[in-house]
Amino acid sequence: MSKIEMKNLTFGFDTMASLLFDQANLVIDTQWKLGLIGRNGRGKTTLLQLMLGKYSYSGTISHQLKFTYFPQEISDKTQLTYDCLQEVSAFALWEMERELNLLQADPEILWRPFASLSGGEQTKALLALLFVDDQYFPLIDEPTNHLDITARQQVADYLKAKRSGFIVVSHDRSFVNEIVDHILSIEKSQLVLYQGNFATYEEQKEKRDRYEQEQNQKLKKEIGRLQQSAAEKAEWSRSREKDKKGKPTQKGSGAIYDTGAIGARAARTMKRSKAIVNRMEEKADEKKGLLYDIEDVESLTMNYQPSYHKQLLKVEALQLSYTEQPLFPPASFEIKQGQRLAIQGPNGSGKSSIIQFLLGEFNGKVSGKATFAHDLSISYVRQNYEDNTGTLQEFAQAHHLSYEELLTNLHKLGVERKVFANRIEQMSLGQRKRVELAKSLATPAELFIWDEPLNYLDVFNHEQLEAVIQSVQPTMLVVEHEATFLQNIATKIVYL
Repeated sequence: MSKIEMKNLTFGFDTMASLLFDQANLVIDTQWKLGLIGRNGRGKTTLLQLMLGKYSYSGTISHQLKFTYFPQEISDKTQLTYDCLQEVSAFALWEMERELNLLQADPEILWRPFASLSGGEQTKALLALLFVDDQYFPLIDEPTNHLDITARQQVADYLKAKRSGFIVVSHDRSFVNEIVDHILSIEKSQLVLYQGNFATYEEQKEKRDRYEQEQNQKLKKEIGRLQQSAAEKAEWSRSREKDKKGKPTQKGSGAIYDTGAIGARAARTMKRSKAIVNRMEEKADEKKGLLYDIEDVESLTMNYQPSYHKQLLKVEALQLSYTEQPLFPPASFEIKQGQRLAIQGPNGSGKSSIIQFLLGEFNGKVSGKATFAHDLSISYVRQNYEDNTGTLQEFAQAHHLSYEELLTNLHKLGVERKVFANRIEQMSLGQRKRVELAKSLATPAELFIWDEPLNYLDVFNHEQLEAVIQSVQPTMLVVEHEATFLQNIATKIVYL
């Protein structure tokens, strides 16, 4: 039974910034199917890169393994897929065909240029390469990107059937829940290991957080009591100091002040007062450590403007095509006030094309029609948002948004304030996605149209979006592959 053991692991990209890992200790059994989760920027991919030896670090990572990493880098995507994969790692053709069949991918994709494959086909080809040689231990980073619901289930079934262990990073809760038997959570101050799937992690994490919150409340009460007691003792001591000068003893006929006895009592009381203050400070320091690993998932705001129209959109016998072959059979649906319609279907079935048509951006052939309510205001989250540029203030002005509301939602979504000074085109993909999403949330609208809003977002962001949608109850049209999200927010579903 092989192990991966980390001792006193310490790492940070910038010595002036906080460390991603500080004296972390962990033992992983390589037979586990381990899900690695945590907020964006917490160090999930970095931990995999440390295991691969890509960065220098303090401490030790001990193992007797050869790691392989997904997604592998393809140098020349114009080559045949077979040649691209052979350059990464040599394999026997029959072994690769076996893995592709297990992934329900046509082995014929090996004889097409890698660049011509769909995102899902590329993902399956690289996953097949990952498992074609069982001498390697797989580190799998976000395998569900570019996969539709059907393909995600196919990959989940494939990974579940593997006898060997692996580590997988994914923000798709349903996917992780199906395939893993252990969860490693990168929390604010530590690495925490949970036995079980994602549902088990959520349950145990909730219990830990609730316990810490209860302890925190008790500690606050204790500190309040100690503060009051310390203040009372200090005040008594000060009053006794005054008594040294003003209170005579009744001894004989003269007025003699027993300042020595009063001073001794005052000193003893002051000493007790200081001891209480010290205890209070110790309790306060102890309190600082509590709640540190509770994730601050703040409530988002959504500028929903309910329409006075009962029906906002009606689509009748709609078909779209780029060639003679339509993308889907005739589709009809309607969206009424307060409904949230999800459009589902395989990649390439025309989901995003419907959105493009509704927004007047579809360039192919159209039959059927769509009718909008008069003067309908729409807020849109796009799949492609590379044209978002400039400073955040310039961006807010260009889109007639409240700058404060934009920044508030960005921060709540996990974008650090120091990033606010950056130009959008200099931000990471995850940060740029949050800008696109924060723009939509701040845009006053009667209808929200979101095209794959969860790409590049972490699990906590998923839950934030679910919470604001469930609270505000906006009218929406959504295209998304994350099953848990749709289950929690959609009121009706159209399948293509």
